[in-house]
Amino acid sequence: MRLIKSLIPAAALTVLVAAPVLLSAPALAAGAPAESIIRHGEGKFPISAAIEVPAGATTIYLSGMGAPVQDKTAPPKSLEAYGDTQAQTLASLQRIEGELKKLNLTMGDIVQMHIYMVADPRTKQLDFEGMMKAYTQYFGTEKQPNLPVRSAFAVAQLANPGWLIEIEVTAIRLPKK
Repeated sequence: MRLIKSLIPAAALTVLVAAPVLLSAPALAAGAPAESIIRHGEGKFPISAAIEVPAGATTIYLSGMGAPVQDKTAPPKSLEAYGDTQAQTLASLQRIEGELKKLNLTMGDIVQMHIYMVADPRTKQLDFEGMMKAYTQYFGTEKQPNLPVRSAFAVAQLANPGWLIEIEVTAIRLPKK
């Protein structure tokens, strides 16, 4: 009994010491530098299936952002004020891009994205296609090929009744060499 109790802490210590080495082995074996972000593809769909972030990177969480008012002559907090899903997605991504720029980051530094979507009250449907048209202007392009892991959720409503979409992201800042 005493032998087993004394072996457990030693085994746990071995796992704790070996885990960082073992977890970094696939990245090193793949030929990627230890300080780079590794993005695992999702086939032809423009998201990553998984992303590995190296130790020492800084994680930046941006609050969810919806579109700013597009039509100031429309009733406040109305769908007409903010536009359709495609227009709102594009405007939300532009806001995110602006916030990242203030932090000396780019859209290519995003590693995770959550998109909250509301059905368009006119069609009673989510406009996933409209969201994707705007999304693919920023991700998976020749200019910006980095793809985040992403989830898109259908929700009953958002805080602003005129919003059809709200996007929150997580970005990574790699340590300086």
